[in-house]
Amino acid sequence: MPRLFTSCVLLVVFATLAPAQVRVKDVTTVAGARANQLFGLGLVVGLDGTGSRSSFTQQMAVDMLQRLGATTAIFSAIPTESILRSTSNSVVMVTAEIGPFARRGTKMDVTVSCMDDARSLKGGQLIFTPLKGVDGEVYATAQGPLSIGGFAVEGQAARVQKNQLNTGRIPDGAIIEKEALGETTKNGRIELLLREPDFNTARLIAKAVNQKYANAATAVDAGSVVVCPPLEAKKSAVELIAEIGLMEIRPDTTAKVVINERTGTVVAGENVTIGTAAVTHGNLFIATTEMPFAVQPNPFAGGTTAIVPRTVATATEQRSRMVVLPKATTVADVARSLNALGVTPQDLISVFQSLKNAGALHAELQIK
Repeated sequence: MPRLFTSCVLLVVFATLAPAQVRVKDVTTVAGARANQLFGLGLVVGLDGTGSRSSFTQQMAVDMLQRLGATTAIFSAIPTESILRSTSNSVVMVTAEIGPFARRGTKMDVTVSCMDDARSLKGGQLIFTPLKGVDGEVYATAQGPLSIGGFAVEGQAARVQKNQLNTGRIPDGAIIEKEALGETTKNGRIELLLREPDFNTARLIAKAVNQKYANAATAVDAGSVVVCPPLEAKKSAVELIAEIGLMEIRPDTTAKVVINERTGTVVAGENVTIGTAAVTHGNLFIATTEMPFAVQPNPFAGGTTAIVPRTVATATEQRSRMVVLPKATTVADVARSLNALGVTPQDLISVFQSLKNAGALHAELQIK
């Protein structure tokens, strides 16, 4: 059968809409009001033959039983390798993120990920697992049934699977035991951190705040804006932060082209422009054909028939014409100019990279 190696037709997306008015709370966070990541090592039980038989999992199960007071002469006399030789258990890593204002007794979701050779966590139950922070303190405890959101069906020679079966979630599966309270003010000041640092956006935020409270806000740099609550405001920090968060601005964006070579996706921002350039792009077409043939031995030679491989390969380089791309000042103009080349989306990635190297692409090029 001939095998053809050609470029795949993939998706190209151009962002053409101008940035709309957005709330300050959608582009900033409050310094000190940050989340903290938690983690813990746990054991999932109740698996229907899809767990692990590894010594690591067995030892975890034995340690769990010993902590529960199930230490007997049997566990002391029999080697660990022969204890709990079961496929109903799996060792997992449990992770969660505790919010800055989460109170003791409230619940949060946890993610459970398999660490051994278990085939699936479907139907499993996480046993009581302490969740620690970076400081080693226990901030929450997790336990409950896993939600996988997938399935697998297999026979002797085939297997069909949907979604990842070795990772699951437990909604409200953790109870917070220790609070990690954030600080909304520091030395009487409120600091707003931009999610996407930009000098002009920081200036616009400070300007919006100063229009209501004169000289209250200062853009420190591209990533932060400091607000000193004015005395005449007579509002608490919570009220002031809520009020500032509802103010609207039109954030500025950097001219940027993002390329994902794995999926072939190209996204161009609104401010992307190109200078005048001459571009030519050709494709290489390669075809290979396997044509094996049989070799017969001579009569009475005592040999056997052999299959000899034979491959026929041809390469054809398509002719291409040179196209002059005029100066373009909008994303729509860029799209029309590049479409004039008649290239596939995969080839378009190479064109963008070449335009950047030639200095004709006036934008930041990010390759994921």
